[in-house]
Amino acid sequence: MDPISGRARPIGRRARGLRVGARGLGARLGSAALALGALAGPAGAVVGGREAPEGASGSVMVLSSDGGVCSAVVLAPDTVLTAAHCAAGRAEHRVHYREGAEPVLVEVAGRAVHPGYDAGAIAGRRRSIDLALLRTATPLPARFAPARLAADGPRAGESLVLSGYGVARAGEARTTGTFRSASLPVVEPYGPSRILVWLKPAAGPAGACQGDSGGPIARGDGAIVAVTAWVGGGPCGAISQGVLLGPQRDWLDRTLQGWGRRAVWE
Repeated sequence: MDPISGRARPIGRRARGLRVGARGLGARLGSAALALGALAGPAGAVVGGREAPEGASGSVMVLSSDGGVCSAVVLAPDTVLTAAHCAAGRAEHRVHYREGAEPVLVEVAGRAVHPGYDAGAIAGRRRSIDLALLRTATPLPARFAPARLAADGPRAGESLVLSGYGVARAGEARTTGTFRSASLPVVEPYGPSRILVWLKPAAGPAGACQGDSGGPIARGDGAIVAVTAWVGGGPCGAISQGVLLGPQRDWLDRTLQGWGRRAVWE
């Protein structure tokens, strides 16, 4: 069992204040999407990161009817990969992106949560595979390119690029909605893991924060090594944790095959 920090926590953000006066699922999610668009400014997502519009063609957002906000990786024109805590439970979900200045919400037609996901893992210090696949009712625009996934895991000290649409500063909802990235070295606080990858900045706060769950953690060549799941060891920008994709290839491939889809592996 891989140790999980007692201070780790999921980082799908609750979009408080984005549902004022809305009734019904569509209204709530529509209000959230409009508010995200209005609030997103030049500084948004990933603590200590930089704006990375070049990477946004492979990522979208996932909004939940309970106010959750997460990031996701595009695997096929109608399929995205995100963190399981962003897609599990009774809430309804929509995939969100922007078409010019207009927010777009796409209905979810199918959902698959990894059977190894444990919603109580952090509190119980248990292992959890925090991954989920969502299939959209209609395809995403052609500008969204399927991501390339890395079968091999990273080495300690290797630099990876963590990206997402989350807040740039903890608690500042107005910074949500801009795709940003930060380059961070791999650390092994509990030794090598076949489940998780841990990233810690060499200096100053940098890394995942609320809303970055489900976002990509990639090698320098762009291949996705892991999906962001938690922050641990203190505030945002201290230690970021992701779920490695290579060890979960069998589940990913079998699930996608059942939907008539396939991932691009390297």
